[in-house]
Amino acid sequence: MCIDYRKLNQKLVKDKFPLPLIEDVLDTLQEAKVYSTLDLRNGFFHVDVDEDCRKYTSFIVPDGQFEFNKVPFGLSTSPGVFQRYVSSIFRDLTRKGIVISYLDDLVIPAKDEKEGLEKLKIVFEVAKKYGLEIKFKKCQFLKKTIEFLGHVVENGTIKPSTVKTQAVRKFPEPTTIKQVQSFLGLTGYFRKYIKDYSTIAKPLSDLTRKENPFVFGTLQKAAFEKLKNIMSEGPLLHIYKYGRRTELHTDACKQGYGAILLQEAEDGKLHPVYYLSKKTNTAEEKHDSNELEVLAIINALKKFRVHLLGQHFKIVTDCSAFQKTMHKNDLITRIARWALQLEEFDYEIEHRAGSRMKHVDALSRYPVMIICNDTLTSKLKKAQEEDDSIQTLKSLLEKQGSEEFFERNGILYKYLNGRELIVTPKAMEAELIKLIHENGHFSVAKTEEIVKQEFFIPNLTNVVKKVIVNCVPCILANKKTGKKEGFLNPISKVNIPLSTYHVDFIGPLPSTNKSYQHILTIVDAFTKFTWLYPVKTVSAENTLEKLKLQQKTFGNPVRIITDRGSAFTSKLFNDYCSEENIQHLQIATGIPRGNGQVERIHRTLIPVLTKLSLDDSTKFPPLVKQDIFRRIRFSSR
Repeated sequence: MCIDYRKLNQKLVKDKFPLPLIEDVLDTLQEAKVYSTLDLRNGFFHVDVDEDCRKYTSFIVPDGQFEFNKVPFGLSTSPGVFQRYVSSIFRDLTRKGIVISYLDDLVIPAKDEKEGLEKLKIVFEVAKKYGLEIKFKKCQFLKKTIEFLGHVVENGTIKPSTVKTQAVRKFPEPTTIKQVQSFLGLTGYFRKYIKDYSTIAKPLSDLTRKENPFVFGTLQKAAFEKLKNIMSEGPLLHIYKYGRRTELHTDACKQGYGAILLQEAEDGKLHPVYYLSKKTNTAEEKHDSNELEVLAIINALKKFRVHLLGQHFKIVTDCSAFQKTMHKNDLITRIARWALQLEEFDYEIEHRAGSRMKHVDALSRYPVMIICNDTLTSKLKKAQEEDDSIQTLKSLLEKQGSEEFFERNGILYKYLNGRELIVTPKAMEAELIKLIHENGHFSVAKTEEIVKQEFFIPNLTNVVKKVIVNCVPCILANKKTGKKEGFLNPISKVNIPLSTYHVDFIGPLPSTNKSYQHILTIVDAFTKFTWLYPVKTVSAENTLEKLKLQQKTFGNPVRIITDRGSAFTSKLFNDYCSEENIQHLQIATGIPRGNGQVERIHRTLIPVLTKLSLDDSTKFPPLVKQDIFRRIRFSSR
């Protein structure tokens, strides 16, 4: 169970108890030949919460209200408190070189197996004394090789884990100009640390010139491999050191996400410490761009958790909405879970334009190349074999050859404007264009431009138009442009429920025993569904109270349309709209038909209330709660 402690964390005093220096830990391990590692189960739950402070951890569930007796996950102070607790338990053993503790990980170095067993016995006795629970499935005993804190420790030697550089080492060989540009974006970001970078990268950068044909030959392969090796080794790649200025750079796209952990070195500049690149799964591909950016950050924090806990660092992302999203109260369940995972870290956010994040963009997109090189290519090959026109063309090529077409690895290509393009089978044209279009839902021209980079499809423009005209997200999202006919300037319509609210007051009405004299009306522009709230006065406070009720059930609308009444022009109302990212549109003064949807509701509502309350004009609040919602909705269509 994880509780939303974001507001509590803002008030807590951070526990600054330091984590052990990684270089000191590694120095200790160098003297050993045999290693054992232990993992503590439910680490934070070993530590008691002071009785006077337990009330602050209180939470409510359907069964009642409870508070934590043990330190819960989600408090920003939990990592520091836990490290202090573990360090105090094993302080004497640590000084004697028997055990090394780093959060919930324990390492027991020894010269041989006999010494290792003796030390294990001592550690287990101390753990038993203090009631520490150990997760034996994750333990290793008397091993000659272990991986710890991003390093491989073996027979007294230490080297960086290959996992740290796997994202760069496995970067696939480029097959298109765009892929070369992506790789140069990654390496070029660190060019100031690479001696003679321009000379080394020249064979690759020459490929990006329009006048040069794309030929990835011996020179290009040599430059590609050399840059990968430089990126994966010192002096560019540095060992992480606790306490130095640290930044986490992340980026994401539909097919993958990437991250680079950087840290300030002796030269005062940021150097990479760790690379991360991962392909999104089927479920993750369905997330929108903002969710993918958050996902990239969350997974990077999980990967680098052991480095980042207990110290302040900066998250650098090209997602401008990230910080505002993390502080909203009405997050969807998935993002709310992610937001809670951030709470144990001490971080700040910096937004940078995508043009300044090309080094991470390359890592987020390189899994796409793997997909294109494997899955998609094999599918195209099979589809070509089933396409009669392409098979006929292949047969002609075998007999007489061609300067326009050629075959490679069983796939037919076409030379066009200096590019080698895959001839796309008729059966796969729409599927391929849809796949490319859904990566960003670009316009016809932009989608066509992307397709032309790698594929040949006859009559491409018409095929792209047919695909995009049936794209549901584009239909919902695209706004009609162009000048409206006549002199009226109506507010543009939306095709999404609960996106636009028309809001207004009706009254004063005959007073009741509770002094309700007005009704706040909220109309959904798309469905025409109407909510009616009896209120005592026309005020911004009453308006916001009812809008917050709406928010709990339906979330926030994209925009709210009102007249220029004092309740809607107040600073309080406009500040609320600004904080919640709601666009507030106001109609012209003296023209109530500008907010026609809600005025139409009022025209129906007044006769209905009048007829239903003829015997007692003060009973309108109960009537508002009856089924007049149904009558109003149908009569307003």
